[in-house]
Amino acid sequence: MRVKPADRTESVQEYYFSQKLRQIDQMRRSGIDIISLGIGSPDMPPSENTIAKLALEASVTSSHGYQSYNGIPALRKAFADWYHKYFRVELDPENEILPLMGSKEGIMHISLAFVNPGDEVLVPDPGYPTYSSVTNLVGGKIRYYDLEEKNEWLPELEKLEGSGSINAKVMWINYPHMPTGAKAPAKFFEKLVAFALRHNILLVNDNPYSFILNKEYLSILEVDGARDIAIELNSLSKSHNMAGWRIGMVAGNPDYIRTILKVKSNMDSGMFRAMQVAAVAALENPQSWYDDVNTVYRKRREIVEEIMGILKCSFDKKQTGLFVWGRIPESIHDCESFVDGILNGARVFITPGFIFGKNGSRYIRISLCASETILLNAKTRISDYLSTK
Repeated sequence: MRVKPADRTESVQEYYFSQKLRQIDQMRRSGIDIISLGIGSPDMPPSENTIAKLALEASVTSSHGYQSYNGIPALRKAFADWYHKYFRVELDPENEILPLMGSKEGIMHISLAFVNPGDEVLVPDPGYPTYSSVTNLVGGKIRYYDLEEKNEWLPELEKLEGSGSINAKVMWINYPHMPTGAKAPAKFFEKLVAFALRHNILLVNDNPYSFILNKEYLSILEVDGARDIAIELNSLSKSHNMAGWRIGMVAGNPDYIRTILKVKSNMDSGMFRAMQVAAVAALENPQSWYDDVNTVYRKRREIVEEIMGILKCSFDKKQTGLFVWGRIPESIHDCESFVDGILNGARVFITPGFIFGKNGSRYIRISLCASETILLNAKTRISDYLSTK
């Protein structure tokens, strides 16, 4: 390479799943049939009305031009109505909601908007790896805070405050939590907001999993005082089976939203109008649509729990979300070798928990985003593989 890459590229590595999917693709091209239970990419389609709206709007000649940077008014209103209906939160669609091309994009926009080089950022361990990688890319200083099973995967705020001065600019939280599936009680959200107010930290709740095997819909913005110090990301990827569509949003105080828009407006030229119109239809899905999707996931979860049993992994049956998170047996010394053995021996890919942080090093994660037939096949393969060991 004749031109040296920017120094910031040295602070991050290729995303684990990018590497692993390439390996799986190579195995498949060599004739090996691999079942992938690693990624939470919903395999069911959006609602029929959502797809119909996309097709209809795409046939309108005027739909193909540039769109506004802050989304069409109908989409902002649909997000506001959705939040009012399910989260009991009143949002002004004009200046408290900003549609995004997926909430992952929002993590970068928020970090660019608020984190200066050297600013401290509180990141959960275990947690979504993008919080760390984006913080590194913008030059922030990561301070991990521990989440542990014994504390139901909630941060020990008193311990954090007692460990020394807190100079963080941003704190990432994610409830319902990925990868563990833990929920944060409403009372704990109140504690988080009070903590953020005491230390003047921007609290960002990444909230895409509320509708998967869960009916306790909670938003950090429901807490008194949260508008002064907190913003929330949400997404249609998991809740509406629209992962590839890349449609999300950030909500909160108008001043925060305007600051994020300064970044976003310099990075894209608006979302395809037909997708925005279709997203409105998705947000208008009746409760029965969510219930039907969860009926499917519930049946799949039963099979995945059986797989966890075969692997002798312990897990919390109260978990929510698109995955089952399980602790590997004490007899297993290395999680990565354990997972690679299953991949090579049973031809089933599951996710090792260490990619989410050191506190995930004794755990694995299995996705529910595969049909019952595929999951049963995976169960048989793993059982057969372990019986030969």
